[in-house]
Amino acid sequence: MTSSDFTEMPRDSAVGPPLIGALLRRPWEIVRGHMLARLHERGFDDLELPHLTVLQYPGPAGQRPSELAARLGISKQALNYLLGQLERLGYLERRVDRDDARSKRIALTERGSTIVHVMRDAVAEVEHDWTAKLGSDRFEQLRALLVDLNEHVESR
Repeated sequence: MTSSDFTEMPRDSAVGPPLIGALLRRPWEIVRGHMLARLHERGFDDLELPHLTVLQYPGPAGQRPSELAARLGISKQALNYLLGQLERLGYLERRVDRDDARSKRIALTERGSTIVHVMRDAVAEVEHDWTAKLGSDRFEQLRALLVDLNEHVESR
């Protein structure tokens, strides 16, 4: 990552300063791009950014496709398309649900479990860089605020 990844966002005086969505978007794009780059470096070059949507924390394992689609905020059709790709690439399987034979549950394969570790390591690298940039106290404060915010929005 370069220092240009952290440049100030351009401001349009007619629009005003960036709102929270814009301020969160760029860091998220950096995290996703770094995860994908690390995956490609480690030989998982068949993965693309849309696949990371399915694989993002806490991951798809154990969920029904309909539950996962709702959690991700995407259509069942879009999710099933991505699941089909990830299944063909050997990252996951859709298995019969033991509690309801009419349903399926998602399970990561060994290959799928491996990429979870690569993704987590990549995010840890970004966190290390951001800690160096912001200082450990400010980075931990940012993390604590985001944890609080996530708990608040989950309870709604």
